[in-house]
Amino acid sequence: MLQETTTAAPGGDAAAALSQMGVDHLINEMVTNPGPMAVQWVVALTLILMSVMSIYWIVVNFLKNVSLRRRGDSVTATFWETTNAQDAIRYMEEQPRSEPFSKIALDAAQAAAHHQQSEGSRLVESLNRSEFVDRALRQGVTRESMKLESGLTVLATVGSTAPFVGLLGTVWGIYGALIRLGAGGQASIDAVAGPVGEALIMTAVGLFVAIPAVLGYNFFVRLNRVTNNKFDTFAHDLHDFFATGARVGELNQTKR
Repeated sequence: MLQETTTAAPGGDAAAALSQMGVDHLINEMVTNPGPMAVQWVVALTLILMSVMSIYWIVVNFLKNVSLRRRGDSVTATFWETTNAQDAIRYMEEQPRSEPFSKIALDAAQAAAHHQQSEGSRLVESLNRSEFVDRALRQGVTRESMKLESGLTVLATVGSTAPFVGLLGTVWGIYGALIRLGAGGQASIDAVAGPVGEALIMTAVGLFVAIPAVLGYNFFVRLNRVTNNKFDTFAHDLHDFFATGARVGELNQTKR
């Protein structure tokens, strides 16, 4: 009988340890002992907030890029296909405020019109038409490029700090477990593995929060790079159009 008791004890300790390593047991500990688990509460709430912010900006940027890609090519194509410059500008004014290509075109049109109205003034003497339009286009492209980067700082911050926030919860949990073990004088597997396993959950949660943020950041940086190239190409064509009255391709065909 003594031999059977000693062989059953390790199995019972292991089962008790496994029962104390789940997420539900950790949540129960945090609810029933909020004082000793204060740091765990702070870590958990911080990770939840980071996750919500990350998901929000991933969804917002995804919808923004989908809308931009769906309307951007149509807006630019319609602008160049419109034979009357005034009709093209009027079409750009009808676009939503969130549509960037139309705003860049309007910046160039307004700069060209302002320069034309200022003929004979010191403005025309200091800057020719090409330089004035070019400056307006640079400002417009920079402004729209900055709008594309909204939320990327949050994603980068969450991706780089969430694992360390989770690690803080793990380290503090292990520290508290060791203190409780020292005070209780217990060193069995259920007394050690349970608290340590609970503490490691925080590291896992930190990684789950960080990975989508990192993937989203890299994905949107790539999309923004492509969009910025489209901004530059469109701005160069606009500069040629408002500075000379025609695009580069049209000028070459005219010369031939």
